[in-house]
Amino acid sequence: MASNPPAPEAPFAPSRQHGETFGYDSRRADEGPWEEWNPTAESIRPVRGRHRVAKQRGGGLARSSTVLGVGVIAAVGAGGMASANSGKPPVSISLPDLPSVGSLFEDSSDTAPEGSSTALSGVGVTATEADHGTSDAGEVLRNRIMAQAEQQQVQIEAKAQADAEAAAAKKAAEEAAKARETAEAKAAAEKKKAEEEAKRKAEEAARKAEEARLAELARQYALPTSSYTLTSTFGQAGSMWSSGYHTGLDFAAPTGSLLKAIHTGTITEAGWAGSYGYRTILTLEDGTELWYCHQSSISVSVGQKVSTGEVIGRVGATGNVTGPHLHLEVHQGGQSTGIDPMAWLRGKGITP
Repeated sequence: MASNPPAPEAPFAPSRQHGETFGYDSRRADEGPWEEWNPTAESIRPVRGRHRVAKQRGGGLARSSTVLGVGVIAAVGAGGMASANSGKPPVSISLPDLPSVGSLFEDSSDTAPEGSSTALSGVGVTATEADHGTSDAGEVLRNRIMAQAEQQQVQIEAKAQADAEAAAAKKAAEEAAKARETAEAKAAAEKKKAEEEAKRKAEEAARKAEEARLAELARQYALPTSSYTLTSTFGQAGSMWSSGYHTGLDFAAPTGSLLKAIHTGTITEAGWAGSYGYRTILTLEDGTELWYCHQSSISVSVGQKVSTGEVIGRVGATGNVTGPHLHLEVHQGGQSTGIDPMAWLRGKGITP
């Protein structure tokens, strides 16, 4: 290592009026002013690591400052990107307090004394990271930023998955509700159809039962005559009837046509009846009276029992008539006013 050459003159000593010197917080005793000094071999010592350390620390400061700056820019950029992508507030990043520039040059030894400022290359480095050889603060900060970004990405993906599962559950619920409504509508339609079918069958059964009843009655009842024509019906209005309307049902037939008992009963009247001509009254067991009017002859007598279809007289034109016919009236319960003979006969299974 070369020795320092002798100095021809004392270097410039800065005045105290200029304030603090470069690299230090205050003026130090070894900054001058100096007296003329002629070094000897005994007074010259090999240059130790102070100046080199200061130079190396200066280089380290530049490199660490550059990396730290890049790390901070990356942190800000990553935080902004994460905030923009996820819609969450930006992640706050805390940086340790950096030592002042003067304090970096204040330590002239290779090892910093206890209580000194933190070295720039160790900013944000944990003991574990130091043990593993991690000495670059920017790299550590970048790793942490990337870890935070990955964590945010995981949260975003988890939220997206949760939203997708919620949407799928909602869709499944809607489909289930729609299927339930369809099933209920189908069940209601089937129930209505079954009810209508049951009603139809009930009506059909009732109709068949009525037909059977009427058929049975028809065997017990008979038409009063044959080879006839219906000329006047019940309730028909006209001046030829004293009541102003027709009170029975007229069966026009040739004179002498046989008149038969409609149902089993007892003869309660047989003889002349004024405008009705010759009339026979057949009283049934329930008290209903059947009036046979305008007869040409009577074949039974009062109190006689007759059966269904038995001859009781013949068609004629006696009384107030315009031609030979049977005037049939039906009186229920001894009433003087009759009912419609057509409806009564149909109720017994007979259709004139």
